Amino acid sequence: MFTLITWNIQSGRSPDGKPDLGRVVGCLDRFARHDVVCLQEVASGFDPGGEDQFAALRARMPGHAAAAAVACDLATDPAEPGAADGPRRRIGSMILSRHPVLQVLRHSLPWPPDPAVPSMPRTALEVTLATPGGLLRIVNAHLEYFSYQQRLAQVERLRELQRDGRAQAMRPRAAGSGPFAPVPRAAPALLAGDFNMLPGSPEHQRLLAPFGDDTPPWRDCWQVVQPGRRHAPTVGLHDLRPDAPPPFTFDYVFASADLTARVRRMRVDASEQGSDHQAVLVELDWPAG
Repeated sequence: MFTLITWNIQSGRSPDGKPDLGRVVGCLDRFARHDVVCLQEVASGFDPGGEDQFAALRARMPGHAAAAAVACDLATDPAEPGAADGPRRRIGSMILSRHPVLQVLRHSLPWPPDPAVPSMPRTALEVTLATPGGLLRIVNAHLEYFSYQQRLAQVERLRELQRDGRAQAMRPRAAGSGPFAPVPRAAPALLAGDFNMLPGSPEHQRLLAPFGDDTPPWRDCWQVVQPGRRHAPTVGLHDLRPDAPPPFTFDYVFASADLTARVRRMRVDASEQGSDHQAVLVELDWPAG
């Protein structure tokens, strides 16, 4: 079985509100033996002390190939002591894989102006893995929270990436050398992350819509393994505020339609209480060694 976990770690937040990457790695190991981990909201320089979480996670997860995409890259806050020489403030996503990473692609997602709400740049991090079962494409996405306009534009870009990825997998590049050397881009794919959209919302429906050509559409893995059942909530399970909304779903794993027959199980880790998101696991009937 091939196992993927996706989790918005919110800068490694622990129940006391402080970052604790040791706890994050321990929770991942306790949840399941994983082949790939997709993390969102990995940070550097935002919290007191400014730990580089990208480097720290690499160090804490030996045996994993690591890829990162920075969405926000900002100067140090001028109000901070020593700002002139301080580290930059960065936040983004990571993929950590037990399998070799043949190629890493970092996609900036659309960020059309929407002055009515706060927003930030967003990215999708893509890797092609060489697994015992063959090449597999993994995309880790984190979409806009406040702006529906931006989120819908980002969904359209994810659809374009699926069409492009499939086309390049079916029609490889011409021979070349150095940076022009063709690197295979896998056809079967998983798209995971924090999408900041509800099941059945217009964005969710658009992401799953057919392409009108031979591109395999995205399928919601929860609907594949538990058709007709309401999505398990992934946000707000431990929010005890009197005015807190009921728990809801923002975190998903989608599979390309040519891979859905291999999707076997999905599970949400409801126990962790640091981040307000819960880790989500998907298992594939796919050789993982």
